[in-house]
Formats: sequence, C-alpha cells, structure tokens
Amino acid sequence: MINQSFETEAEPIVQLTDMPQSDGEGVPATLIPEHNHQSPTPPTFDKGKLILPIAIIFAAILISSSLFYTKPDSGPKNVAQKPPAKVEIDLKGAMVLGDPKAPVTIVEYGDYQCSFCARYFQENEAMFISQYVETGKARFVWKDYAFLGQESIWAAGAARCANDQGKFWEYHNYLFNNQGTGNSGAFSKSNLKKFASILKLNMSQFNTCLDSDKYTSVVQEETQAGSAIGVNGTPATFINGQLVVDANGNSVGAAPFTTFKSIIDKILSK
Repeated sequence: MINQSFETEAEPIVQLTDMPQSDGEGVPATLIPEHNHQSPTPPTFDKGKLILPIAIIFAAILISSSLFYTKPDSGPKNVAQKPPAKVEIDLKGAMVLGDPKAPVTIVEYGDYQCSFCARYFQENEAMFISQYVETGKARFVWKDYAFLGQESIWAAGAARCANDQGKFWEYHNYLFNNQGTGNSGAFSKSNLKKFASILKLNMSQFNTCLDSDKYTSVVQEETQAGSAIGVNGTPATFINGQLVVDANGNSVGAAPFTTFKSIIDKILSK
C-alpha cells in the first residue's frame, strides 16, 4: 500500500458532511432542552427612527447571504503534503468492490440516512467504480458509520442481511436511491423488508435476519472503529489509509469527484 499524503485547502462555507450537533461542550444540541423566558414589557419608542437602521441591516444581510449561498464549487482543491497519519483499516468482512491487488484502496465511512452520503453516492461512488474499480486500478470499500439514529442501524443491518444472499451492493444502492427524512419511517423495518422483496431476495431468510438484529453489534463495532481512526462525520474517505481532509484537518465530505481523482491519479502515476 502506497504511503501517500493528502490535505485539501479548506472551503469552510460549504458543509459537506453530516455530523453530530453540539452546544460547544460536547453535548448534542438535540439533547439540550429549550426554555421559554418571559420578556418584560418593552418601553415606548419612536418606530420611525428605526426604519433607516433596519433597512441598512437588512441590505447587509441580503448581501452576506448571497455571498454565503452562491459561492460556486471551484472544482478540485489544491493538494498539500500535510496529512493526518496513515491508519490501518481492517478490511476483514468488509464490503469490497474490485481487485484485492489493486494499487489504490478507497474506503468510505457512511450512514444511509446521511444526505451528504447520498450526494457522494450519486456524484462520486459511481465514478470511482467506472473509472477505477472496473479498470482494475482501485477497489472501493464501504464501511458503516451509523450514527444518525435507529433507522441508520436498521438500514446498515438490512444491507448486511442482503449481503448474506449476495446482494449487498444492490441493496446499498436501493437505500440511497430511496432515502427519506431521517428517522421518519423511510427505513423502518417494514420498508426495509419491502425493499428486499423488490430486489427479489429470499424473504423468509431476510426477515429472520432483520428481525433478529443479527448485525446490530457488527454495525456498532464498525462505527466505533471508525471513530477510533478519526471519523467524526459522514461521508469520510480514506485513500490508501489516509483520510482526505481540508486545511483544518476535517473530512472533505462530499467534495467534487475531481478532488479525489487528483489524489488517486497522483498515486497511480508513481
């Protein structure tokens, strides 16, 4: 495995990963109760005096908002040689596409409920497969990082149940193509069974596997192993054992395909 190192320039105004929300002290924001505070009766004032200041502030907000939301994606990010340390990723029992002897190994840690993972699936995974996996230049590995709720764990387990019948990638693809709002029932067990039926799996075998939560502990262990090597949001991409990060050391997430292509091609040119 080639020891190559990669870091990309930061583009902080574009969020490309799903990650836990925090209050800044390690407490997920969703767990912090909201408090209703009664405000005292406001003093009387001349509203006319506020018209000009408010207009100025509103104009400033519009300008700053347009800058924030319309910054175009400039394509591949420059690659520097200041990477995180190379890590060993255990591929035993992993879901792998491609030649085991391929010179490049691309590992994605993802969550089936992650909207950025769905974007990554549509824009990057298919390109990895067509340009590198099918040509024998790379292998693509899926790793579960199921952290967005119960339905993430059920979906990951269901994909592994499909793998028992040789249809992991078909099921994996179906999940991303039918992603719904997080933990709203899109990946309920009943829906996961419907997906299996559409893919013509043996339903008795699949249902037994899913209902028994056969792979729950495996999914949780794989998620914990991801955290241990630096994953803190999804999607996270490792190329030959090194996490692709921005200048702040954060995963680039669902960055443009050209970002990853420049790294892979550099390895292949050696």
